[in-house]
Amino acid sequence: MTHAEHPSLDPAGPTLAELSEIAVLQRIFPRLPESDATLVGPGDDAAVIAAPDGRFVVTTDMMIHGPDFRLAWSRPRDLGWKAAATNLSDVAAMGARPTALVVAIAAPQSLPVSVIEGIADGLREACAALAPGCGVVGGDLSASETLTIAVTAFGDLGGHAAVLRSGARPGDLVAIAEGGNTLGEAGRGLALLFTRGVDADGAPDAAAAAALRIEHPRLLGAQLRPAPPIAAGALAAASGATAMLDVSDGLALDAARIALASGVRIDFDSAELGGHPESALGGGEDHSLLACFADAVAIPAAFRVIGRVHALSAGEAAGITVDGAPHVLGGWDPYRGWDGHAG
Repeated sequence: MTHAEHPSLDPAGPTLAELSEIAVLQRIFPRLPESDATLVGPGDDAAVIAAPDGRFVVTTDMMIHGPDFRLAWSRPRDLGWKAAATNLSDVAAMGARPTALVVAIAAPQSLPVSVIEGIADGLREACAALAPGCGVVGGDLSASETLTIAVTAFGDLGGHAAVLRSGARPGDLVAIAEGGNTLGEAGRGLALLFTRGVDADGAPDAAAAAALRIEHPRLLGAQLRPAPPIAAGALAAASGATAMLDVSDGLALDAARIALASGVRIDFDSAELGGHPESALGGGEDHSLLACFADAVAIPAAFRVIGRVHALSAGEAAGITVDGAPHVLGGWDPYRGWDGHAG
């Protein structure tokens, strides 16, 4: 990984190979966000975090250079932000308030330390903006030929039952909380990167990506620096949401997961899906919150209704429809179309 290949890298700074793990940690600890739930923080073999509810939500997710991001397209701060945001959204989808993150990073020894510092800065910025009080309580550093960021997130249910995918009932309204991004924008941003953020040989190009950021800031921001509605998850739980999930793989595919788990059909109103309904249904990485509510419930203001839950007719399989018509599922699949070229 050279500065010529990735202009966002600092050519003057030290690489990971030139510093010890202790020295790297000393550089990034001050950059990481602190958690309000910390009883014992970084420095021991494990952290201790408070669980006032007596239960905690836990989730984990990885971002790997190649299938999940390209350094030519993403700035280090964006990587840290997105690594935090995607995990915070999964916690929120359970109806919980995020309290703590554990972050493990494996990176090539040739990688400038400034990249790790930038990732730490992004983690801090995302927690402060999306989930105040949540912070990094520990993690690990290791060496690998492929830059990999793995985050484990914890959340407090605050006395409410966890909101599962299996609770949707016929008659429920289906609503979406989009946060800072509109359904389908992340997918459209990714399509731009793959079509116009590349060089003549089809390889990711940093200069082309930088130009796209200026030309299409909203679409590129939705893909590279998503802003999910984290606080809306706990609000939905308190309002009696019957089912909920994080829309990360595409609205249609993720809604089908609720439908399958609940044994129902979810029908979307295409008029409520915006000006790019196919992108809204099939684009991945929106990190919106999709929730179901009983018709009589006061739905939180962060959500807008886009469909309804229906009982299955005789012989009908659980799934989704759009305006009553069957819809072919698309969406993000990390094992589909990946040729192993990291870019």
